Amino acid sequence: MNDLVRQHTALSESDLEWLHLLVSEWQLLSDLSFADLVLWVPTLDGTRYVSVAQMRPNTGPTSYQDDMVGHLVPRGRRPLLDAALDEGRIVREGDPEWREEVPVRVESIPVRREGRVLGVIARNTNLLTVRTPSRLELTYLQSASDLAQMIAAGSFPFPGQQVDMDASPRAGDGLIRLDADGIVQYASPNALSAYHHLGLASDLVGQHLGELTAQLAPSRGPVDEAIAKLASGYAPRETEVEGSGGVIQLRAIPLKPKGTRIGSLVLLRDVTELRRRERELITKDATIREIHHRVKNNLQTVAALLRLQARRIDSEQGREALNEAVRRVGSIAIVHETLSQNLDERVEFDEIADRVLAMVAEISPGKVSCRRTGRFGILDAEVATPLAMVLTEILQNALEHAFAQGEQGTVEVSAVRGGTREDTRLLITVRDDGRGLPEGFDPQKAGNLGLQIVRTLVEGELGGAFDMVAAPERGTQVVLDVPVRADK
Repeated sequence: MNDLVRQHTALSESDLEWLHLLVSEWQLLSDLSFADLVLWVPTLDGTRYVSVAQMRPNTGPTSYQDDMVGHLVPRGRRPLLDAALDEGRIVREGDPEWREEVPVRVESIPVRREGRVLGVIARNTNLLTVRTPSRLELTYLQSASDLAQMIAAGSFPFPGQQVDMDASPRAGDGLIRLDADGIVQYASPNALSAYHHLGLASDLVGQHLGELTAQLAPSRGPVDEAIAKLASGYAPRETEVEGSGGVIQLRAIPLKPKGTRIGSLVLLRDVTELRRRERELITKDATIREIHHRVKNNLQTVAALLRLQARRIDSEQGREALNEAVRRVGSIAIVHETLSQNLDERVEFDEIADRVLAMVAEISPGKVSCRRTGRFGILDAEVATPLAMVLTEILQNALEHAFAQGEQGTVEVSAVRGGTREDTRLLITVRDDGRGLPEGFDPQKAGNLGLQIVRTLVEGELGGAFDMVAAPERGTQVVLDVPVRADK
């Protein structure tokens, strides 16, 4: 719609925003009218109309099998459009049109904003299935007529009240028609069922909806007054009301076809089951986060015990082995700590990588600097946990074996996301400027425990590739190629 309006018409950005507001609401008008809606806007030179939006009803058969958006028609071909645009009134004159052997009643509704007519809504009703209307259908049609008059007067849609069509109640979910005093004149079967779930034991017709809704809501105090006012339909608002047996979503639409409120429409949806499932998910998420938090605490306790044990060992080799275990446990604890703060099982790994760098760098404080370039991005927990341990082993190996005691140097970790499809692989390079690899060294056969852990995790658990080669200038570089979004 933006492109069509800007290309073909003289409407301003504020006018375009008003049309967007209208389109966000007009599913209701289409459903209440049992009719297709097409929004026509005059072109810049005023000689043609361009259709910029279309809506089909959920409550009846369509009049248009084809998509009408983008069609251009000259003035004069559709006299009802001309009359509605020029005279600024709803035009219903004329006999039904026949389209593919289907009679269609055509009406035109001017779209007014701040005294100007921006365009015309063509309302097209398929008359093939016309029958004697029920009370529900009569209420729908009367409500549609009131909304059409408000659109023509520029009082609907309501400024600042853009509606999410997917989340807001629709006419078929439940509809209540109120008079000017807030008394229920008509309630659809779905609306009555929703109020029965809320705890109502009687009929709705004849009752004051605001007072009744406040009584069914368990809360007390100022909230009751707000709910009573909203359910009475005095202002365009949306809320949820929870009773003893269910939850309903309410949306009030004041009806002012001639400038004075004659009543209101209240759309409602029974969202009891939806809210129950949401609460279950919230509870499950909270439980998972609590589990990650407790695992992190337990791992930190294990690391503390290993650290205490290391202090009591006289053997330097044994002490160093326990310190390595402390760092391995710590790298896993970092991942679980991050997961305990998230709502899903995905983590921003850059933060984890920086913490692993800081933790491992403690074994060579002030001598070797560690830095990270590039971005790891967001990773699943099943990738992040083994990858954190792999990164710990590689960095620990570099700091222990690449530099002599007290020697200065640099270890750099770089990460690049890419692949044949966007972000399907993660390429990690850990490069140092130390002494380099021993002659004849084969990383695939080395018996070092740390490298064995790296090979097992990268190739076995992550399904990636691992290699350790001489750096282009000086030192060593380790290259990891890991799939991070593999098809399942």
